[in-house]
Order: sequence, then structure tokens, then C-alpha cells
Amino acid sequence: MLADALIESYFARVGYTGERAATLQTLRALHALHPAAIAFENIDVLMGRTISLEPRAIAEKLAVDRRGGYCYEQNTLFMAVLRALGIPAISVGARVIANSPPGTVMPRAHMLLLVRLAEQHYVADVGFGRLTLDAPLRLEPDTEQPTPRGIYRLMPSGDEMQLQTMLGGEWTALYQFSRQEQLPVDWEVVHWHTSTHPSSIFTRSLMVSRQEGTRRYALLDSRLRTYDRGGLVEQRQIETPEELREVLEEVFRIALPAGCDQVLARAVRGGA
Repeated sequence: MLADALIESYFARVGYTGERAATLQTLRALHALHPAAIAFENIDVLMGRTISLEPRAIAEKLAVDRRGGYCYEQNTLFMAVLRALGIPAISVGARVIANSPPGTVMPRAHMLLLVRLAEQHYVADVGFGRLTLDAPLRLEPDTEQPTPRGIYRLMPSGDEMQLQTMLGGEWTALYQFSRQEQLPVDWEVVHWHTSTHPSSIFTRSLMVSRQEGTRRYALLDSRLRTYDRGGLVEQRQIETPEELREVLEEVFRIALPAGCDQVLARAVRGGA
């Protein structure tokens, strides 16, 4: 359980002032606020830091220190907050399909959440980079579910479910997930591989994203892209580490850690 002080720090970070009730209204409000306030980012991975998945440590990093994090950090914190409010939530694993080579079977390495309220189950995910959900989705198959930033549906795939979104007028698969609960020990294994293996994209490129209004901001090394519901609307090439620092602080609202200068310089050169 998170200490009350860390819960309050989280609410302050995301700007939540609503009721502390185990309701769908609370879930929806927090799910909208979280990815708008807390950026997806992998700076610590690129700095070679050990990243704790203990909820207290994550809350201190993301809420108190005003950093961001990637899926294991984002969704572990979100799950801890929901549970503190009396909202049952479990973590499950997904195989990422988006941007994976055709025919490639990816490891079940992405963390998302299944949430239960009354008799209804929901998918929650505040840690999937540029295409992070901005609202929980009902766990109902083959049903279009619009959100402020997109349209989604869940399709059966054997005994699993596949999350799809509408991109460029076509349904695009994002990931396929099992409904089997994953425990902290399960996540430690994939987290270690994702954050240390040289083949992991997280160890090779700076990836940052945040949502605001109907827009999504996505940074890959030194290329900043802005999207709205209609697709790409702006692209900008960042030329210097100083410019990159400004973008990370102002666009993505990250309080950068001391000692990250080499990461910024490498990103401007095009990554590892």
C-alpha cells in the first residue's frame, strides 16, 4: 500500500481534486489525467540506472520528483493508486504487435491493467507510449469505443484479447493480452530484460510521449512529432542538447535528473 502522503503527491501531480470513491467516474478521471501529466520516458534506462518496481519508489520518482517512466512504472503506480481507492485492479501481460515485423512473436512484455467495477471489467493502460489509452475501455469484444483521442476496439484472439485502434482509416492491432494475472516477480524478469538487453529499443533510443487535449506528443531521439485524431500534424528536428532539454522540460513536463547530459547529447546524434 502507498502511504497517504504519496497518494496526495500523486493526486497533486495529475491534478485530481475529485471524490476518493471506488467509482467509474473516478477511474475515468484519473485515466484521463495521468497520461496528460506524467510523460512516458526511458531516461533512467539510457543512464544505466537500476529502476525499482516497488510502488513507493515509483511514486517518489513520478509524483514527488516529477519524472516520467515506462509501462512497468506507469501502470504499477496507477494500479497502486486504484487499489488504495478500493478499486480492484490486476496487472496482465501483452505481446506488442504494433511496429513488430510480420510473423514475429513478441514476448509478453507489456504491462496493462484489468479493473473491476461492479459487474463490469475494464482495460486500463497509462503506459503505452504515443498510443497510450486516455480512457478505460469496457472489456467487451467487437465494440467500437471512442475516446477523446481515438477509437478502439477489443477483438477475441483464441483465449486472449487484441487491442486495436483506428489509424489512417484502418484498424491497427496494438497488442494482444492474456487475462492471467501477472505478479511482481513476473514483471521483474521482463523489466530486467527490457531495461538492460542491448537488443531492447529502450536501451538504444530516447522515447518520450505525452498527451494534452486532443494532441499526442512523441519524441524519438531528436525527432519530435505532434499528432491529433487526424494523424501527424507537425514534425520538428531538434538540433542541440540544449534544445532537447527545453523540449523535455516544457513539452513533456519532465524534471530532468542530474547527470543526463550524455543521454541528451547521444539522442541528438541519433541514439546508440
